[in-house]
Amino acid sequence: MIKFVYQNKPLGTGDAVLQTKNLIKDKFFLMLLPDDLIIKKNCSKSMITLHNKSKSSIIASMIVGKKNVSRWGIFKVKKKINKDNFLIEDVIEKPTISKAPSNRAVIGRYILPKSIFSKLINQTKSKDGEIHITDAIRSLIKDKNKFIGHIFSGKYLDCGTMSGYIKASMEISKK
Repeated sequence: MIKFVYQNKPLGTGDAVLQTKNLIKDKFFLMLLPDDLIIKKNCSKSMITLHNKSKSSIIASMIVGKKNVSRWGIFKVKKKINKDNFLIEDVIEKPTISKAPSNRAVIGRYILPKSIFSKLINQTKSKDGEIHITDAIRSLIKDKNKFIGHIFSGKYLDCGTMSGYIKASMEISKK
């Protein structure tokens, strides 16, 4: 069953997730951002498999160019688990190049704990007036919640810009 929840004003990804609070019944839930497409391999399936083994939160990740870190949430790696997974020490929303802890970016696939809602409710809005999901995740990590960054094996298509949307449309139309 699919249920839709509308965000009346664009107040950030955290606010959008907060709108689902009364619908989430399980301890963890899967969140997919619609402007981040991952094709050819099922990223969500591999994340769910990892979650079932680790019983922790999982965030899809990929390496981006250092010059582009300000477009993404960026992870600080605590420890490598294996070639595709690492323990996250911190995450920063859209850092400057000089403040980026790495070039490992958050990609729009998450397995999040239901406890994130208590962080989102009390979260201060950013200077742009938004509630960022990254800030709530950062708070959970500081509270010793385990988050794993997962390097997925599918092909990433960024539909968050007009040029990315056009490129993704061309890629998908090849099928």
